[in-house]
Amino acid sequence: MTAIPFTDLTQRPPRSPRTRLGGLALLPRMLDKARATLAGKNGEYKYNCPLDEHLLSFLGIDGEALKTELATGKGDGEILEWILANAKNKRAPWEIAQWTAWRDQAAPSDVESRDYFNNYHRQVGEKREDITTWADVLELDDYVSFGGKA
Repeated sequence: MTAIPFTDLTQRPPRSPRTRLGGLALLPRMLDKARATLAGKNGEYKYNCPLDEHLLSFLGIDGEALKTELATGKGDGEILEWILANAKNKRAPWEIAQWTAWRDQAAPSDVESRDYFNNYHRQVGEKREDITTWADVLELDDYVSFGGKA
């Protein structure tokens, strides 16, 4: 096993919510946040946030158990193997594909979430007509947080 260095999220954002590991959207991003949290370098990013909880619930994995496993220094492939071996919810490839497609297209569905989404969009990228999903707004936030201009 090769120990994976932590991700310093005070210097750069975690991977995109669209990046895949084992076909799963959000997983690489969540691993970046967990590793950074372990190293005390998570900045404004929160591991086991509500978005992470969606993925953990889908798989049937405990967030603290995953963080403990990451603390051993395992790489992404090794962690994916651990997740698949320990997931309470054994998912077929088609379930993973559908869940990932749903996460890619997920947009605010209730009034409070839409208000938050629209206010944030207005503040950081009002002229951006391509910001329609949570993945879009996360990528925009990552970009703007590290000096980009919308």
